Amino acid sequence: MTLSIGIDIGTSGIRTATVDSTGKVLSTSYQQHLPQNLDKINPKLWWQSVKAGINCNILNLKEKGINPLEISSLAVDGTSGSMLLTDSSLQPVTRALMYNSAGFDPEAEIIAKIAPEPNITRGSNSALARAMRLISEDEDNKARHLMHQADFIAAKLMKKGGLSDQNNTLKLGYDPKNECWPEWIINSGFNHSLLPDVYPIGKPLGTINNAIAVDLRLSKNLIIHAGTTDSIAGFLASAPLQKGAAVTSLGSTLAIKILCKNQIEEPSIGLYSHKIGNFWLTGGASNTGGTVLKKYFTKKEIVNLSSKIDPNMVSGLEYYPLAIPGERFPVNNPNLQPCLTPRPTKDSIFLQGMFEGMARIEKNCYTVILDRGGDFPKYVLTVGGGANNSVWTTIRSKILGVNVTPGVNTEAAVGAAKIPILFKD
Repeated sequence: MTLSIGIDIGTSGIRTATVDSTGKVLSTSYQQHLPQNLDKINPKLWWQSVKAGINCNILNLKEKGINPLEISSLAVDGTSGSMLLTDSSLQPVTRALMYNSAGFDPEAEIIAKIAPEPNITRGSNSALARAMRLISEDEDNKARHLMHQADFIAAKLMKKGGLSDQNNTLKLGYDPKNECWPEWIINSGFNHSLLPDVYPIGKPLGTINNAIAVDLRLSKNLIIHAGTTDSIAGFLASAPLQKGAAVTSLGSTLAIKILCKNQIEEPSIGLYSHKIGNFWLTGGASNTGGTVLKKYFTKKEIVNLSSKIDPNMVSGLEYYPLAIPGERFPVNNPNLQPCLTPRPTKDSIFLQGMFEGMARIEKNCYTVILDRGGDFPKYVLTVGGGANNSVWTTIRSKILGVNVTPGVNTEAAVGAAKIPILFKD
């Protein structure tokens, strides 16, 4: 067999998955992160968790009679925008900053003066602002590599740094269309020598280091491939590489992604595209979703009330469900007020109105992409907690006008494992 292993560096822990050449999942593992001070994250602990996760996966394979030496490929995904600085020997020289770190106002002011408008690097929580803060914290100028989470783990596996992928570097300012770092970054005074060489998703980066291979009981011929972000790996776990394939994530918020032939960019509404093989994966996220449902109902109440809804009948309610004021996509309006009135006497009808309102928002999200030259879904796969609600699924299918089904695989580690298979040279 030819096997591939994927590593997903999540917020709470490390997940791994091994798949065969058809994408069938053979083994998975989960390793919780060691406790950390969120203001001073030590990336070395990520590496310890990754090694423990790989060891657990290998033990699972052996228990099934599968030789882990048959694993020939590996790819890593990480949370987009989580980064650190290392020296030439791949030792961290600063703390790591996570994807949700914000408040970098001085850096944002500098970026606003040099970056074109609109641009994904603008704002006090942008990845570029985060990188600039880290560089300022490297008081001894020991840094040689700026790395994302996925870059760091791939580098530790190869003992070779300075490499990244087109997806993780997008929010840092990389131009995937022209496959280069833009001139305004090079000429900005930003220490661009720290920027990585960037490769398309799935591109072979090198072989695993011999000593690391022995330590992890992996083949010395194992190839490390350029990885991606966690959300894109989640998409790849569920969806095929076909134009119009779409995945909606129904978690605390509503996030959509769809494969298009064209690059669609509109940072003002949080809409941007990642290069995925011959396609562009376009996505955005609305503030509607599970958070507003939990504001009014418990999980048990949602299940019970859903059973009383007839999805073939419409409620007649025109809701825009938000937990608090403010929307980012399909419109950017920080003052947009929730609309959840009038409230009917029956809670089941109230819940139905919320389901319908969220489905209309979902359709508007995909329509915004269509109106900008993209594609409308041929079908929608669903991941997240809301994927298990069949009544909501039926309502969404009727409003979207396409078939809606739960995604079979939802783990980002599975998507990472499939990268070397999906993006062969």
